[in-house]
Amino acid sequence: MHTFGEQPAVVSAGASSSQEPWYREMQPYHWFVLVVAALGWLFDCLDQQLFVLTRQPAMKELIASANTSAIDKASTIATSIFLVGWASGGLIFGVLGDRIGRARTMIITILMYSIFTGLSALSQSFWDFAVYRFLTGLGVGGEFAVGVALVAEVMPDRARPFALALLQALSAVGNITAALLNMGMGALVESGLVTNVWRPLYVVGAVPALLALLIRRRLKEPERWQHAAQHAAKRSELGSYRELFSHPRWRRHALLGLVMAFCGVVGLWAIGFYSMDLVGNVLSRRFEQEGFAQEQIAGRVAWWKGITSLMNNVGAFFGMYVFGMVTQRIGRRPAFAIAFLAAFASTVAVFALLREFWQIFVLVPIMGFCQLSLFAGYAVYFPELFPTRLRSTGTSFCYNVGRFVSALGPFLLGHLIVVFSGTPEPLRYAGLVMCAVFLIGLIVLPFVPETKGRPLPE
Repeated sequence: MHTFGEQPAVVSAGASSSQEPWYREMQPYHWFVLVVAALGWLFDCLDQQLFVLTRQPAMKELIASANTSAIDKASTIATSIFLVGWASGGLIFGVLGDRIGRARTMIITILMYSIFTGLSALSQSFWDFAVYRFLTGLGVGGEFAVGVALVAEVMPDRARPFALALLQALSAVGNITAALLNMGMGALVESGLVTNVWRPLYVVGAVPALLALLIRRRLKEPERWQHAAQHAAKRSELGSYRELFSHPRWRRHALLGLVMAFCGVVGLWAIGFYSMDLVGNVLSRRFEQEGFAQEQIAGRVAWWKGITSLMNNVGAFFGMYVFGMVTQRIGRRPAFAIAFLAAFASTVAVFALLREFWQIFVLVPIMGFCQLSLFAGYAVYFPELFPTRLRSTGTSFCYNVGRFVSALGPFLLGHLIVVFSGTPEPLRYAGLVMCAVFLIGLIVLPFVPETKGRPLPE
C-alpha cells in the first residue's frame, strides 16, 4: 500500500493485463501527481484566458483610445510580448527542470505566474502592463514542460498517454473558470455595481500561489529523473541544449517538434483566441445600433465574450481527451494529420460565417474541439521524443521556441488588420488569411517518428 508521500515503482506496459482499463494501473501517488500537475496547468490556463478575455478593455483604458483598430493593434502587441515571455520562460525553466528537478521547478513557475498576474491589476500604462505580462509569461512558459515531464515519468507506461491527455483536457476547466469570472464581472459592470471589468480579474489570478505552498512538501522527484541525475557523468549533461543538438536523433526530434508546435500555437494565439475579439467587435456594433449606453455595451460584450470562451473550452475539453484515445488506436502521426485538417476547416468556418448569436453555440465549440486537440497531442507526444536527462529541455524547446516564432503571429495579424482596415471587419479577413498556418503541420508529419506502444527513451 502506497501513501501520497511515497513513489510507487514504475510499472511497465506489460506488467498488467492490456484488457484492464488504463486507470486500474494507477496507484494513489500516481493520482496525486496527476492532480497536482493538472492544477498547476489549469491555473496557468486560467491566467492565459483572463488575459485573452480582458485585453480589449485593458487596452482601451491604458492607451486611452476608443478606436477599434488601435485597440486591436495594441492587443496584438501585448499578446506578442506575453508570448515572448512565455517562450523565454520555457527555455529557462525547461533546463532547470532537468537540472534541479521537475517538482522544484514547478513550484517556482507557479509562484512566478501567480505573483505577476496579480501585479498586472496595478498597471497604469500599456508598458508596465506589458512588463507584467512578460514576467507572467516566464512562469507560464516553464510550467508546461516540467508538468508533462513529471507526469510522463511517474505514470505506468500504458496509462501515460491517457493521463497526459487528461492533464491537458483539464486545462479547459481553467479556461472555463476564466470565462465564468468574466461573465460575472460583465454582469456587475452592466448593473453599475463595478466600474472596471479587467483589474479585479487579475487579482483573482494571483490565487494559484497558494497551490505552490500546499504541494511543496509532498511532491517528490520522479525515480527516472533521480536515476538520471545520479548516473550523469557530468551535471551539465542534464538539461543541456548543447547535448540536445549534438546528438542527431534528439536534434531532429527537436526541430520537427518545433514546427508542429508552431502551427498549433500560432493557430490558437494569433487566430483562435481572437474569435472572442471578433465576437466583441460584431456585438459592439450591434448594441451601438440598438442604442445602448457605453456601460451597458461593455457589460454585455464582456458577458458574450465569456460565453464564447466557455463554448470554445467546452469543445476543447472533449477534443483534448478524445485525441488521447484516438492516438492510442491509430497512432500519433495519423491523429495529428486529422487534427491539423480539422483545425483549419473549423477555424475558417468561424471567421467566415460567425455573425449571429446561435453560431457561438455551434461553430465555436467545434473550433475549440479541433484546435485544442493538437495541444493534447503535444503533451502526449513531445515527452516521448527525448531521453530522461533531456526530456524537460526537449519538450520546452519544441513547445516554447515555437512561441518565439509564434510571437510574430499576432504582429502579422495586427499588420493584416491594418491592411484590411478599409473593410467593415478587418479582424475577420485577417483571421481567414492566417488560417493557412495549420496546413504547415501536415508537411512535417511524414518525417516524425511514430511512438505509439514504445517506452520512453532513456
